[in-house]
Amino acid sequence: MRVVIQRVSNASVTIEGDEKSAIGPGFVILLGIETTDVEEDADWLCKKIARLRVFSDEVGLMNKDIHETKGEVLVISQFTLHALYAKGNRPSFIRASRPEEAVTLYESFISKLSELLGKPIATGIFGADMKVALVNDGPVTIIMDTKNKE
Repeated sequence: MRVVIQRVSNASVTIEGDEKSAIGPGFVILLGIETTDVEEDADWLCKKIARLRVFSDEVGLMNKDIHETKGEVLVISQFTLHALYAKGNRPSFIRASRPEEAVTLYESFISKLSELLGKPIATGIFGADMKVALVNDGPVTIIMDTKNKE
């Protein structure tokens, strides 16, 4: 699993002209699921994200996690995070999990993160054509991949 985590002031996702979800300060998480990913990958990522200290404390240091700041989370599925681009100019997505398999891990990831944070997680719709708007705060952008846990 691969995620791009952006600390945001606010964000929203719109599908076919209708706003599906919107959040205030917190994280936008773009989630890519690879063919070899399993439940343990979702567990590891959710624990790392829940404890990720990238929010400012009283003296301006990135010392607080999302739980401490009562931040919100918006998770968007994004198979393009597993693009292969070494050959030619058209990326290949053969490493990305097929939708019928990926949706289960996507839903599990959202459930696990919700449980760890003790609050609902805002989402788009898996596989939909989505328009994501956000104001990146900092900017702070972190990339995590379960294939590189060290």
